[in-house]
Amino acid sequence: MKPLIQLFAAAAALATSALAQSVILPTPRLLTTLPMGAQVGTTVEVAITGESLEEATDLVFSTPQLMAKPKLAADGRIEANKFIVTVAADAPVGVHDARVVSRLGVSAARAFTVSKLAEITRTTPNTSLETALALKSNSVCNAVMSARAVDFYSFTGTKGQRVVVECATAGIDSKLTPVLIVADGEGRDLVVNRTSGLLDFTPPADGKYFIKVHSLTFKGGPEHFYRLALQDVAAGAPFPRQARTRSVSSFSWNPAADFGIPRSTEVEPNNAHAQAQKITLPCDISGGFFPAADVDTFEFTAKKGEGWWIEVASERLGLPTDPFVLVQRVEKDGDKEKLSDFAELNDIPPPMKPSSNGYSYDGPPYDAGSADVLGKLEIKEDGLYRLQLRDLFGGTRNDAANIYRLVIRQAAPDFALATWAIHFELRNGDRNAQSKPIALRPGGTMAFDVVVIRRDGFAGDIELGMEELPTGVTAAALKIPAGQSQGKLLITASDKAPRSAGVAKIVGRAQINGATVTRPVQLASMTWPVREATAEIPKPRLLADVPISVTDAEGAPITIAPRENKTWEVKLGEKLTIPLALTWRGEFSGTTLKLRADGAGFTAAKTPEVALKAASAELVLDLATLKPAPGEHTIALYSGYVAKYRHNPAAAVLAEAAQKKADAEAAVLAEEAKKLAAEVTAAPAEKRGAVEATAKAATDKLKSAEAAKADAAKRMKAATDAAAPKDIADIVVSEPIRIRVLPADKK
Repeated sequence: MKPLIQLFAAAAALATSALAQSVILPTPRLLTTLPMGAQVGTTVEVAITGESLEEATDLVFSTPQLMAKPKLAADGRIEANKFIVTVAADAPVGVHDARVVSRLGVSAARAFTVSKLAEITRTTPNTSLETALALKSNSVCNAVMSARAVDFYSFTGTKGQRVVVECATAGIDSKLTPVLIVADGEGRDLVVNRTSGLLDFTPPADGKYFIKVHSLTFKGGPEHFYRLALQDVAAGAPFPRQARTRSVSSFSWNPAADFGIPRSTEVEPNNAHAQAQKITLPCDISGGFFPAADVDTFEFTAKKGEGWWIEVASERLGLPTDPFVLVQRVEKDGDKEKLSDFAELNDIPPPMKPSSNGYSYDGPPYDAGSADVLGKLEIKEDGLYRLQLRDLFGGTRNDAANIYRLVIRQAAPDFALATWAIHFELRNGDRNAQSKPIALRPGGTMAFDVVVIRRDGFAGDIELGMEELPTGVTAAALKIPAGQSQGKLLITASDKAPRSAGVAKIVGRAQINGATVTRPVQLASMTWPVREATAEIPKPRLLADVPISVTDAEGAPITIAPRENKTWEVKLGEKLTIPLALTWRGEFSGTTLKLRADGAGFTAAKTPEVALKAASAELVLDLATLKPAPGEHTIALYSGYVAKYRHNPAAAVLAEAAQKKADAEAAVLAEEAKKLAAEVTAAPAEKRGAVEATAKAATDKLKSAEAAKADAAKRMKAATDAAAPKDIADIVVSEPIRIRVLPADKK
């Protein structure tokens, strides 16, 4: 939705205090959980932190085998931001998304890992050898990185017993870049890893060893959390890895893909041409970029006119690799060989131009392309061919975990889809990359980019749709036309939509070889809200499902909709006038909304500039100028605006009432304590002890009441400050406008 990306350069004129205002209305975000995971079949207490999580009622997960309920204190009251999570014995091992349901709806996600290993959570500092936390074999420790320090752990090593130590961070949404060290019993470093957070270590002798963990830049704090796993591993066995979230680039690869081809394995040595592994096509080969500078060579025969699709999955498996394929034709003259380059296959290009700067001033900060390979090999001559596969990053990397899957197949046309909420800047100089859950306000519409990777020559139309929506929520999709790589999705909550929270599905449908093929559209989001991308690189990832909610706490600031909910018909060459209805909620800065149009064939439409608080407007479309293709179209109008937003004013009212109540209770207890103090002075000696005890109890109650009074005053100030009007810049997207363009009258 490129026009939306460019929108906020014009929106700056709306701001009364551009440098001070925030971007995007408050959105619930779950930022941390502690611990970050749990063992199957156990129950753990989980503490959370986040943004806009007032009145949090539920902690929910992307699998039903994880259930949470609020933690109750000894007096039966709910403890804020604490939950008791039960992991079923049959819960799937891996990363699941955790979310909070709060006043404003469902939050952005945070990774929560389920493992089969025993789990502990570090509760006391361990920043020295003397305070090192002892780890048992085959266990995981959940911890938060200590700032400007090193975290120490100890374990008992057995001579010859291989152990693998892994510090999971980026794959579980952490901002930590870990340095991992194994040291001897005196604390002297033995092996170090500053890149992948993984160490393969075999103790040279029985005894005590230490593990040191620190940030590459010695940062720490709540956002720099990690899961440290210590596992015994048999000699020669592959590295056990903790589960990871999926990058946006991985959406084009199905980990469970089955092409109906027998699986086989790469056989070493096969680096040199003379060692080429002979294969027949089609093939599905699992291999690895190991050891460093590994080049895997495969040899096959092919006939003129054959077409083979070559795909390599490695980077999309979550690995730091960049596969490259070179195919050469082999001609033999006796004992001599002549090799001629036939094809080079490299990266899968992004379906839309991503940002070149880590933010979306010149494109979205979502790169849906991949460093993996997907391309066609067209055989022009019968003969012998050799394929060499290497990792362009693998010259010095000696990591057996860097595996790949090579598939050479005949065409199996298909497609894969991903989507994300649109992203934009307020003006040149802003660098926002926000996580935006589908948390709708009644009367509001969210817009999403949908992108496709087309596989094996598929080029047809893709119809987009959304299923299992809550009551009062609708979705309209602009299909992805044949040969194109981008579409759009609009999700709207009516102004009477009730409060709800659930899980929906986004799908794409296409005709392939005469059959309807349906594929899921995978939702992506920023891992963390980034407000200044010059200081922090945005890191998006795929989500496990499509949560959606509607709040009843507040409505959308502005609603723009066609006055009639119908399909508007117009003939090519004519003009179409569409009356618009606008609903305003709250206060705004500026004087007008400068509307723009989006939708294939309509982006150049002349659109109205609407005065703030105007109840109506007209959209006039001149089809003689626009010349859209005949057929069904869905378009949307949009504009930037600056609202005088008041965050949860009801909380300020309640806080004021609570403060008055606390003041009154403290006043009553103060008077009672004063009275009893006087009675102590006047009491005869034989009764003074009893009166003093009563007076002391009253004084203790007064101290508690004064503390409650101070807490109520603090809460009152926080609620009042939050409810004070603040300039917030955001985007309003109209409800979808459906247009049927008819052919022009024949002359």
